[in-house]
Amino acid sequence: MATAAPTQFAMATSNVQPSNVTSVKTLTETADLKTIPSIYAYTPTNPNEADVFEDEVSIPVIDFSLLTSAIPEQRSKAIQDLDKACQDWGFFMVVNHGVPESLLKGIISASNEFFNLTEEEKKEFAGKNILDPIRCGTSLSTSNGKIFLWRDFVKLVVQPDQFHAPHKPIGFSEVALEYCNSGRRIVRELLKAISESLGLDNDYVEKTLNLDSSAQVFSANLYPPCPQPELAMGLPPHSDHGLFTLLIQNDVPGLQVQHNGKWVTINPLPNSFLVNTADQLEVNVSPANL
Repeated sequence: MATAAPTQFAMATSNVQPSNVTSVKTLTETADLKTIPSIYAYTPTNPNEADVFEDEVSIPVIDFSLLTSAIPEQRSKAIQDLDKACQDWGFFMVVNHGVPESLLKGIISASNEFFNLTEEEKKEFAGKNILDPIRCGTSLSTSNGKIFLWRDFVKLVVQPDQFHAPHKPIGFSEVALEYCNSGRRIVRELLKAISESLGLDNDYVEKTLNLDSSAQVFSANLYPPCPQPELAMGLPPHSDHGLFTLLIQNDVPGLQVQHNGKWVTINPLPNSFLVNTADQLEVNVSPANL
């Protein structure tokens, strides 16, 4: 699970009604907030959501250049490292992946430009259904009595049949397409290595899952500064339901993953991807399904 760890608290909030909230960004920019609105006060519903932290461990790091090396010994060692990371953690950082630093910075900049559009401009891309190929907005935690999350988002369906992206801001679509294609290249190589680690042909998992027809979703999240971060939640504890999640972060910490029952803060290496082996991969490569 990748999220900020939940915190128990006593509520001290302001009175803002859900109908008045269009985005967290707008809320923070139009109000002199000293306390958060009560609709953003997050209370964990699961008694197992304990504040147990682990500061002495580091998430595994996979050197992509060794994973794709033409030198058999280097590749074999990298595959072993990947296999262990998948089994022990389900998370790992990928470095030396070949995606230019300029592209990683470019997609963060382009996403910020999207969130900086006016609310009227963003309404064009709000979407009406969870299956809409372009959708933006703010979010609810429906499992918590419809508490609002301290997050704005934009989500795009970019594969398999058509690349979908908003036409604003200028240049967003182009940089998003390049970024998504780079991510897909990394995923294909990871699947090859995972297949080999299982003693299978290196294209086994990709062919079995028919990757070319699989959906790919781009998502960008904005977490504006919060006057009471100990009360709000950007995203609650969760697992991702897809195959892989490739994540890049800016320089603001907050993301945590759960390992052996404890929360571990992710301090990303420069120009790295955090990879989450998500639910679909876990189900499909389990021994019972091979």
